[in-house]
Amino acid sequence: MSDEPRGAVESVDTVLAALADPTRRRLLELLAAKGEATATTLAEHLPVSRQAVVKHLAVLDAAGLVSGGRIGREVRYTVRPAALDATARWMASLAADWDRRLAHIKRVAEAAERDAQARPDKP
Repeated sequence: MSDEPRGAVESVDTVLAALADPTRRRLLELLAAKGEATATTLAEHLPVSRQAVVKHLAVLDAAGLVSGGRIGREVRYTVRPAALDATARWMASLAADWDRRLAHIKRVAEAAERDAQARPDKP
């Protein structure tokens, strides 16, 4: 992760902070299923007020996960997958780093075990 530009790391931090809340995750799920929706429509599916939905959508918007566009008097929100994709790539890279480290530890342990078995025990 240290190879990533500072802005990319901050973007991942913002996305992860936004996704930490279950209501915001549910909003993303609803928007992904519907394609686009208003805060009023989204609030019908959640146990929170329309005003709370608007505040959650503002956090998701700031993280680059949704965008809102005005159509007449309504603001319709849609999912913006780029920030989520970048976060998923970061997580995959992190997982790959751990996989490499664990594979190395396994090779070292297996080599040590083979060496121990190859040497006769000294009383």
